[in-house]
Amino acid sequence: MSRIKVKKLIWQDWNKVHIKQKHNVGVEEVEEATKNSPTHIQGYDGRFVVLGRTGTRILAVVVKRQKQSEYLLITARDADKDERRKVYEKENR
Repeated sequence: MSRIKVKKLIWQDWNKVHIKQKHNVGVEEVEEATKNSPTHIQGYDGRFVVLGRTGTRILAVVVKRQKQSEYLLITARDADKDERRKVYEKENR
């Protein structure tokens, strides 16, 4: 797994609407999930999947690096079964 440090998320209007309408995920939830001891998975095409908790949910947040510690938000959704397992494994070490 890759380690990245997300200090700032770059938001665009279209992705705020997309994650709310399609995945029922709010901006605050994404911000919280990327800050709360997240797990990172190397994605494809220079993207990363950040897995993190927000309340009782575990989110998968797809980002692409723009500058050091600054990432463009691509999408955010509830983590699938395999992604949740990775978070549980990390927490139980």
